[in-house]
Amino acid sequence: MLDEHKFVQIGAGNIGRSFLGQLFGRAGFEVVFIDVDDRIVRELNRRGRYRVEIRDTQPETLWVENVRAVDGRDVEACAQELATCRLAGTAVGAKAVPHILSTLAAGLQERLRLGNPPLDVIIAENLRNAATLFREGLREHLPADFPLDKMVGLVETSIGKMVPIMPEEVRRKDPLLVYAEAYNTLICDATAFRNPVPRVPGLDPRRNMPAYVDRKLFVHNLGHACCAYFAHLQAPEMRYVWEAAEDPRVVAAARQAMWESGRALINGYSDEFNKDNIGDHIEDLLRRFRNRALGDTIFRVGRDIQRKLGREERIVGAMLFDLKHGVSQPTVTAAAAAAAMYFRATDEHGQLFPADKQFAEEILPRGLDYVLLNTCGLNSSASPDREVRELITRAHEALPGYAGTVGSAF
Repeated sequence: MLDEHKFVQIGAGNIGRSFLGQLFGRAGFEVVFIDVDDRIVRELNRRGRYRVEIRDTQPETLWVENVRAVDGRDVEACAQELATCRLAGTAVGAKAVPHILSTLAAGLQERLRLGNPPLDVIIAENLRNAATLFREGLREHLPADFPLDKMVGLVETSIGKMVPIMPEEVRRKDPLLVYAEAYNTLICDATAFRNPVPRVPGLDPRRNMPAYVDRKLFVHNLGHACCAYFAHLQAPEMRYVWEAAEDPRVVAAARQAMWESGRALINGYSDEFNKDNIGDHIEDLLRRFRNRALGDTIFRVGRDIQRKLGREERIVGAMLFDLKHGVSQPTVTAAAAAAAMYFRATDEHGQLFPADKQFAEEILPRGLDYVLLNTCGLNSSASPDREVRELITRAHEALPGYAGTVGSAF
């Protein structure tokens, strides 16, 4: 039996609870979370609600009611939930996506067996070409003749909401509590829904979704990363993003890098972007980065440098995008790549992120060429890879001190 008022959210982490669960829960849906964290699942089922604290200029407490949870390891139970809802969402993180596809596939097969209409899946994963990734991954878990495109709408999104790591002492007291900023708009692909687009406050359907995915990755994510990497290079004792965003040298560098991508976005998506709306977006982001109440840390924003230096990611990906769209010298973005290699911020216990520890101890010592090829995915001979490598190499040779001398803002 189909439940039109049920939303199944795969991933009950900070984005899952503070953003998707909150949007759909407050729009009147029952929210069913799928997660593998025993304590989260238990507490959601025991309480039936959770709290979101808005940490911004106007603090607010939101309660999300009518929620429950299913253990993600119980594939049969998860498949039943996915087979009997109209809408689902994912927010598990890029590395965990392959682990949820078999469950999603099981739900689609059960859905077909029951004769239910297509499922729309809102993908909140901060990935370029996320729908393609999901489609290809699902086919590996489905029969060759399964009518995948008929049975599922894979809806890409642009996740602009900033959610900090919850302090451990807070998690111990209340594992469901989550902090978030006031920003509450979920841009999504209007063309990907198989059912009518749901009328949910905060849901912002757009028809040119690649433009907004690229803007998020190459302006928002890039600017955030610049704040973390330049601040840590300049003043390793800085802990919070707001400190970085209030430092004139750091914010000037971040703004310049964001405009390198901004100019490329204007060139590449002229029907969507212009100097005015890109400029407004950059300045609004820099204002949001200064949010002291959110307590977002440089560690959270900068960690996982191996992933964030990847070819399709916020720095190297931005440089390749810039070169493709007429920005021939993204030098400040190159400086961010060089600075990222020396990012050693630690968590509240003084520990490096595990993958960053591996990068510092095992990968970077092999040399810049090794990093550029194996971490950044840049070939030494092919264009535009060669140009990106040269820009990063020059920036790397200028360290230390490059971030403090990048010049005036755009």
